[in-house]
Parts: sequence; structure tokens; C-alpha cells
Amino acid sequence: MYLPFFGKTRPSVVWAIALLSLILVVGGTVTTALVIRRRTAAYDVANLTVSVQSQPLAVQITASGTVQPIDTVNLSPRISDIVVSVNVEQGDRVTQGQVIAQMKRDSIEAELVQSKARVAQLEAQLAALQNGNRPQDISQGESQVRQAEGRVVDAEARLALALDKVTRNQSLYDDGAISRDALDDVLNEADRAQANLDQAVANLEEATERLNLLEEGSRAEDIANMSAQLQEARGRQQEVEVRLNDTTIRAPFSGIITQKYATEGAFVTPTTSASDVSSATSSAIVALARGLEVLAEVPEVDIGRIQPDQRVELLVDAYPETVFEGRVKRIAPEAVTDRTRGDFIYFEVAIALSPDQANDQANNQVDGSNRLKSGMKTDVTFIGDKVSDALVVPSVAIVRQEGQVGVLVPGGTNQIRFNPVTLGAQVGNQIQILEGVESGDRVFVELPPGKSLENLNFGRKDDD
Repeated sequence: MYLPFFGKTRPSVVWAIALLSLILVVGGTVTTALVIRRRTAAYDVANLTVSVQSQPLAVQITASGTVQPIDTVNLSPRISDIVVSVNVEQGDRVTQGQVIAQMKRDSIEAELVQSKARVAQLEAQLAALQNGNRPQDISQGESQVRQAEGRVVDAEARLALALDKVTRNQSLYDDGAISRDALDDVLNEADRAQANLDQAVANLEEATERLNLLEEGSRAEDIANMSAQLQEARGRQQEVEVRLNDTTIRAPFSGIITQKYATEGAFVTPTTSASDVSSATSSAIVALARGLEVLAEVPEVDIGRIQPDQRVELLVDAYPETVFEGRVKRIAPEAVTDRTRGDFIYFEVAIALSPDQANDQANNQVDGSNRLKSGMKTDVTFIGDKVSDALVVPSVAIVRQEGQVGVLVPGGTNQIRFNPVTLGAQVGNQIQILEGVESGDRVFVELPPGKSLENLNFGRKDDD
């Protein structure tokens, strides 16, 4: 018996239909499994997050700094001349007023001798004017007047005789008794007698005037004129003494010789550039510095939290195990923009070093740690106020999203949510949160496998 047959069928078609059905069943099963796995995949929040801690926090601000002298100056002569001697070497400690070098001074010493002699001469002349004339000087003047009067009388007598002789010889000449030459001789003799009388009268007048001056004494204007001349001479003497004193180069303050630029026999010319150590030339003899301080570069964003006398901790590579201490000495009123560091804006803050007790006791120093050297680079930490219950998280937990600063926190159904926060101070690898989280909240410090900030949409609908 045969089963009803409803038509003829090809074997290849049957196998194709069966294979297609199997693929559809298996494919649907895999797709369903992937979707379910994707929706239900979980991660260990405890291993990827940390808890927001409430703890005491000492606010600290870090910066870089450089050790440098408090005061520094290049010592130069005031006059151009030859260096006779230099009495110090690089590294020597000197005291204020100590002789550092000596310039040539022979020509100035000769000028000083001349100036002193001129002053002494004018002092004597002024004293004579102020003291008046001695009685013997007046007596001598009176004697000179009497002598002049006698010479006048004698000259008058000689003139009278000469005139009488002229009268007699004129009569003889008129009578033809003598020649014209004889008469001329008599006339010439009379002229000479008249001239002698005139000279005698002039001498008498001069002697009389001198006597009157002696009897009257010195005039006030003469004394004043002589006094002015003396004052001028004394001023020139002081100027020479100053130039002579300037040939001796002395330390303006106690410190250490950091550089020696000139030696004996060098010709040194003074210049204003000698005040800058970095541009020292042959115009300077030595460079002198005293004390040390640290000049720190504090970023603009942190300068508002720096206060005068604030405590500072310093670290240098030369002494990695030693923490040097200091205090904020001064804060620059104007910012500096460093174009070489991408327009980095900072303020210069000077830090006074605290004495290094052990080192100071051993070396009898009181000007801070002399283990530090000028030019050393330092890591500077400004110690601020302590906050008793600050909310802190690791600095790696802070992220930026669309211009906002925040943290990543766990959300519902294994989502990651971006939470904006307000940051406070950073101390080491921890940072203070002023607003946006509570104590005990958990924040991500590591993203789940396969996740990155670029592929997170922070809880939006398409973030399954």
C-alpha cells in the first residue's frame, strides 16, 4: 500500500531548506546571547573606584626656585688706573671695610702735597689780614714817608738853583757873552731838576698812602676775598683726598668673594655695568655677595594663597634627605610672562632661609644654611593653613569633560556618570574637593576594561 502522493520533489531542494532553517535557529540563539551578555555584563566597582575621604589636610603649593645671594655687587675703582695689589681670592670671606685691592696713587699723592701747601699759604695771608698791621710796620711806613719828604725838599732846592742859573745864563747869552750851546746845557739841567722833583713828589705820595693803609688796617672786602680763596683751596684739597681714598677698594659689606676678575698690573676702567655680576668685564676687580635667599616662581593661579612670613620647605638635589626651611620674605607686585614656556605667567617670591642649626653651630654662622650654594635649583613647597575635615580624592580621579572639571562616579545599571566638582588645593597625589561630592562617595580611578573617555557618553540613552 502506498501513501497518497501529492507530487514529485527534488532531493537538493530539501537539503537546502533544512540547512537554512538550522542557520536561522542557531543565529538567533547567538544574537540573543550577545545582547543578553552585553546588557548584563558587570564590573567590580570596588576595584575600580575609591571612596571620597574626609581628613585633615595641610594646604601646600609647590613651585620651582633658585638659590641666589641677597646682595651682590662688582667692586670697581672710581678712576681708571693700574691695579697695584689684590688682597683676596675667590671664596674668601671678607668683613665690611676690609681692603680688597689697591690702585696706583703716586700722582694723586703729589697733587695732595700741592693742595696742602696752597691752603697753608692762604691761611697765613688771611691771618695777617685779620690780625691787622704790627706797630713796627707802621713805624717803618712813617720812616719811609719822612725819607720821601726829605728827597722832595732836596729836589726843590736843586730845582731852585737850576732856575737861578738859567736866569743868569740867559742874560749872558742875550749880551753875547756865551754860546747857544752853553745856554742849552743850563736849560737841560733845569729840566732834569724839575723831573727829579716830580719823581720825589710821587714817591712821597705813594709812601703816604701806604702809611695810611697801615694805620687804617685791612678792609673787610679784602678779608672776605682772601677767605673765599682759602675756602676754594680747601675744597680742592678735599677733592684730591677723596680721589686718593678711592684708590683703596674696600668691601661695602661683609660677604664672600664669588669672582676675581683682575690681578696685579691690570688696567681697570670704571663703568656702571660693574654693578651686574652676570655682565662683569675687566672694569670690575672682584664680585662680592652676602647672604642667600631663594627666588621661587609661583604660578598666577596660586599666588593668591601665598602670604608674607608663610612657612616654606625646600629640597635640593645636593641634599636629598635634608628639608631646608624658610619664610616668605617678599612677593613681587608684578607678574612675569615667560614666552619661552608658552606664555607661562608667574610671580617672583623671595624666601628667607632659616638658620641650619647643626651647620651654624659647627661653623658659627647665623645667616642661614651655608650648605646651600648660589645657583642651586630647589623644589619649593609653601605650607598653608590646615583644614580639619577636607574632602580629598586621588588626583588621578579628576577628569575634564566638555570644558568642565569633575569625577566619574558609578551610576545605575553599571553606567558611569560624570559629576562636576570644584577643586581646592592639591597636596602630593591628593586633591581637595570643595563642592560636588560627599564623604563616602565612590569615584573612579580606573576605567573598566574596554572603556575610555572617548567612548563614554556618561549615562546617555545609547550607552547600554
